[in-house]
Amino acid sequence: MIATTLVLLLVLIGLSVPVAAALGVLGLVLDPTFSMLPLTRAIGELAWSTNNEFLLVAIPLFILLGEILLRAGFAERMYSAMSLWLSWLPGGLMHANIGASALFAATSGSSVATAATVGTVAIPQIKKHGYNEPLFLGSLAAGGTLGILIPPSINMVLYGVLTNTSVPKLYLAGIIPGLLLTALFMLTIILGCVIVPAWGGMRVNATWGKRFASLIHLAPPLGIFLLVVGSIYAGLATPTEAAALGVSGAMVLAACFGRLSFAMLAESIEGTMKSSAMILLIIIASGFLNFVMSATGITDVITSSISGLGFSPMVMVLVVVIFYLILGCFMESLSMMITTIPIVAPIMMALGFDPIWTGILIIVLVEAALITPPVGLNLFVVHSLRKSGSMTPVIIGALPFVGAMAVLIVLLSIFPSIALYLPSLAN
Repeated sequence: MIATTLVLLLVLIGLSVPVAAALGVLGLVLDPTFSMLPLTRAIGELAWSTNNEFLLVAIPLFILLGEILLRAGFAERMYSAMSLWLSWLPGGLMHANIGASALFAATSGSSVATAATVGTVAIPQIKKHGYNEPLFLGSLAAGGTLGILIPPSINMVLYGVLTNTSVPKLYLAGIIPGLLLTALFMLTIILGCVIVPAWGGMRVNATWGKRFASLIHLAPPLGIFLLVVGSIYAGLATPTEAAALGVSGAMVLAACFGRLSFAMLAESIEGTMKSSAMILLIIIASGFLNFVMSATGITDVITSSISGLGFSPMVMVLVVVIFYLILGCFMESLSMMITTIPIVAPIMMALGFDPIWTGILIIVLVEAALITPPVGLNLFVVHSLRKSGSMTPVIIGALPFVGAMAVLIVLLSIFPSIALYLPSLAN
């Protein structure tokens, strides 16, 4: 049963079948093969019950928030401000890539949106200032991954829905690891440019007057972050309501800067509908597949097989890390989460791991999957922004940042309080 499931899944993905279709087809094949009952008759009910979840409304709202901020031109101003403040470090504007990604991640819950937004502004600087192209592109791909770790995060909402875990606590748990990963990314750039100074390009000089004047461009994303996250922890709004507040705040800011128009809103809504439809279709297909796997006993067989191996908790963490890193080479991150969490999370919790800590670990592993070839989604996003050339430089440049993520995983395993300290204060 396990072999059939894995082989079929890999074959469908290898044939480049869209992920939602691959998951749905897999469920349709497993049903008559291993079930005595016609489970396909439950598809309608499953499609309704899977998406009839108030918390999921936060997903299109967070996507819309990012779309509005992108089209209102805040990203370019934010990047310019970050470049003035961080360009003195070895690596210059590559630190602006990471800093701007971290700041944009605090307003948009999407990794792809973060990479695309910052990359659009930053890529022209490679030749202009003589940066090492692979490392510069790698910093953009890696910086984009912060979009699903620093709150608010669409992936954390999904994890909360799939495991019945508190999303506000997950948001709190992601703050320190997100800032730590940002620092590790910047340290990676510094080490590279200290070892090979030519990689750092030409310095961008700025006066203190220009730096302080640029702070006004950092205020909008920080204001949105405080509005969204602050309203949650002040007890004024649920995550879904906070996402709606964020959209309203983004529209007000766009109007204040003279960028709000019907055309801009139409483009933002169209982009939101495309992304939301893709995500929710994957959720429906994955929900049907998980139902079939549970009804046929495949989930129980997998769980009991892994539990019966008698691994210690730390060995199990290593197994999960290897599992996600390998799977990330073949599956898109969102699909990977939806497909694997119903199996992996119960095993980890049965071994005594905190569900909040488990969620942060999985999020970090999914981040790594975003920049590991051959299916690292952020690699494709950054490469598509270049308009020419092969994807090899993007892959090579991203590898050092995968190492930085490995360091964070080790630190999370040794010091769980990195993720659990802030949630513990909310108890």
